[in-house]
Amino acid sequence: MEKFLIEGGHPISGEVTPAGNKNAALPILAACILTREKVVLHNIPNIEDVRTMRSLLESLGISIQTVDEHTWEIQSSEVRPRDMDPDLCRKIRASILLAGPMIARAGTLELPPPGGDVIGRRRVDTHILALSALGAEVNYNRTFSFKAKELHGADILLDEASVTATENAIMAAVTAKGRSIIRNAASEPHIQELCAFLNKIGADIHHIGSNTLLINGVDQLGGGEYTIGPDYLEVVSFIGAAVVTHGSITIRNAGSEYLNMVKLVFQRLGVDWEEKGQDIFVPKRQRLTIEPDLGNAIPEISVMPWPAFPTDLMSIAIVVATQSKGTVLFHDWMYPSRMFFTDKLVGMGAQIVLCDPHRCIVQGPSHLYGEKMESPDIRAGMALLLAALSAEGTSSIRSVAQIDRGYEKIDEKLAKLGVNIQRVKG
Repeated sequence: MEKFLIEGGHPISGEVTPAGNKNAALPILAACILTREKVVLHNIPNIEDVRTMRSLLESLGISIQTVDEHTWEIQSSEVRPRDMDPDLCRKIRASILLAGPMIARAGTLELPPPGGDVIGRRRVDTHILALSALGAEVNYNRTFSFKAKELHGADILLDEASVTATENAIMAAVTAKGRSIIRNAASEPHIQELCAFLNKIGADIHHIGSNTLLINGVDQLGGGEYTIGPDYLEVVSFIGAAVVTHGSITIRNAGSEYLNMVKLVFQRLGVDWEEKGQDIFVPKRQRLTIEPDLGNAIPEISVMPWPAFPTDLMSIAIVVATQSKGTVLFHDWMYPSRMFFTDKLVGMGAQIVLCDPHRCIVQGPSHLYGEKMESPDIRAGMALLLAALSAEGTSSIRSVAQIDRGYEKIDEKLAKLGVNIQRVKG
């Protein structure tokens, strides 16, 4: 097991380029099952979750060649349905994304329950609703059994705007017979990228970016090349790192068009940045004063489906709030365990009241001190890393493999920005 040793209290400075969007790479890799033609993907993040998805695909007979560290050549000429390795499936939530394309391509899949971060119950009922509407037969007896003789277009109303269920429905519908409408669809940037990729290789998807997708099924898909966009979650993590260390950085190719709501929320925490084309510049001097609601009421920052503030950035925002003057309520109704990492921030000196599993109140600014911690999941792990950057003294964070699942070489990138960080055994 590895851990990070971080000496806090030093401003970061310089330039950084984020990795490709993990949450786009995973469904796009799964979507390669749908075509027999060669696909070349660029800007693939070199992280553990993506490597796990590669192993799952290769177990299905798919050939993947590494062109360079971030470019893969994928050939799905032959797909062999088989029972999936439960140990691999437990590693990532995205293993469920194999269902849609495998049903469409091979008509069958046996899949153990997906894994991923432990942030509360993450239901798969919406996947079953969508795939069943398209003609699949789904059974569950400690493992999922998906079967379909032929998929046909359908008018589907998802019972929640689930990201992965939307992706599964899209992948199953693009080669189904006839027209499909997916209502209450999630519309996150990674879903938009999946649709753009599929259209580039021959799919017919309309109203991309909306919550109602129109898909005309096609007989087959072709090959092509596609470049995965930047990971906006990593971009905002670097913004947070600059803010809490009172540093200044430039983030290259930051995909600023996806950050409008994030910018509004961070402005309420007293954080500003400048957009220069696709680059973002975070200045050293920040207001760091929480803006109250009308009547001097305590403001609430709540997560909602895209294009509202995303749940995956809640942990980062909480750490930033510990360094802002004022009081703010955070509310994440989606996951009952998202807030549990805040006890570690309290141990570092933060003034946080955990109201219930979904809400916490942060009073800032707080002087943080180095602490020994453990990463509970990807996003909370990155948030604790930001807190360590801000803290006085040295912090250690164990179980950094959790952070590595979502952030490519984060210690090396931070070191280039002036952070005293070491990866050691222990």
